[in-house]
Amino acid sequence: MKRILTVVGARPQIIKASAISRAIRESFTGRLEEIILHTGQHYDLNMSEVFFREMDIPAPHIHLEVGSGSHAVQTARMLEGIESAITEYTPDAVLVYGDTNSTLAAALAAAKLHTPVVHVEAGLRSFDKRMPEEINRITCDHVSTLLFTPTAAGLTNLANEGFDPACTRPWNINHPGVFHCGDIMLDNTLHFAEQADPEGDFLRSLGLDGTAFLLTTVHRDSNTDDLTRLSGICEGLCRIAGHTSVVFPVHPRTRQALERHAEHPDVFRLLHHERIMRIPPASFLEMIALERACTMVITDSGGVQKEAFFLRKPGIVLRPHTEWIEIAESGHAVLADADPDAMVRAYHHFQSGPAFTWPPLFGDGRAAHFICTTLLEALP
Repeated sequence: MKRILTVVGARPQIIKASAISRAIRESFTGRLEEIILHTGQHYDLNMSEVFFREMDIPAPHIHLEVGSGSHAVQTARMLEGIESAITEYTPDAVLVYGDTNSTLAAALAAAKLHTPVVHVEAGLRSFDKRMPEEINRITCDHVSTLLFTPTAAGLTNLANEGFDPACTRPWNINHPGVFHCGDIMLDNTLHFAEQADPEGDFLRSLGLDGTAFLLTTVHRDSNTDDLTRLSGICEGLCRIAGHTSVVFPVHPRTRQALERHAEHPDVFRLLHHERIMRIPPASFLEMIALERACTMVITDSGGVQKEAFFLRKPGIVLRPHTEWIEIAESGHAVLADADPDAMVRAYHHFQSGPAFTWPPLFGDGRAAHFICTTLLEALP
């Protein structure tokens, strides 16, 4: 039996991990053993524990409880705890997701202990190294033994950086295996879509049953910690709210930023706008229910960009770049950055009802099974 140490720390990673955990439970019991380590990067109950319960993920075997802190402080605490866990559990591989500080710390700790790193969501690039996520994902890719990319663009990015998609076994850190597997978030969206508020109770509790609304999320520190960008986003949302209701699950970081700048005219207007409904952070199933019911999505989240696409909703992206370039290039999302005029233009563009097809950009919903099969074949 192969033992995998899965490292998670943020909401998107917990959600992604559910697909692998479910595949192991349903198809690979007795062949793959999963040890889950939660760094505690997201320490708010609504940002972490609710997802383990809701998505039937095994409770973490290890919880580092690192909490908040600067990038250096947070990553250093994680490195120490993850190194200890690898030494204690001696896994055959360490599996990481995405591009957070948890991903970076786990990849560095494992690589320096000569434990193979498995990176799910490899090859994604925004081509903006001012984003900490870009630094994390590039570094992780270049110390990984197995790289699973969800898209053809990711495969191209890796090839352009010197990875060989045709590389054959045995794979190691100097001779890594690269695989185009599809997106495990599609696995989850397909699996959980029918469980998301089937009776409409959640939407009714918000007074949204049968109501047209737009869904927005904002969480990146580049948007919350820069008042110019935050105020631009607030202005754009208020202007759009003049045309439609807006539902806004508020991330803890965003809530703090809004409270900190509550007297700023644009922030004040958002906080008191009668058509902008601010609600606590939504669980995964609640987000799926909101995404299914809304008319479009405005977000700075990579995961929510994809969920909107999976559920056939156009997206307005509050960033100058995106790692999910296929969605933007196919016309299903518009990069508006934090420009209120661009946000409003994008809203009216999508409201005009452009004809859409929804190509299978992210695979067939079997990515987790492919990853588990490959792990069994690849690990010595």
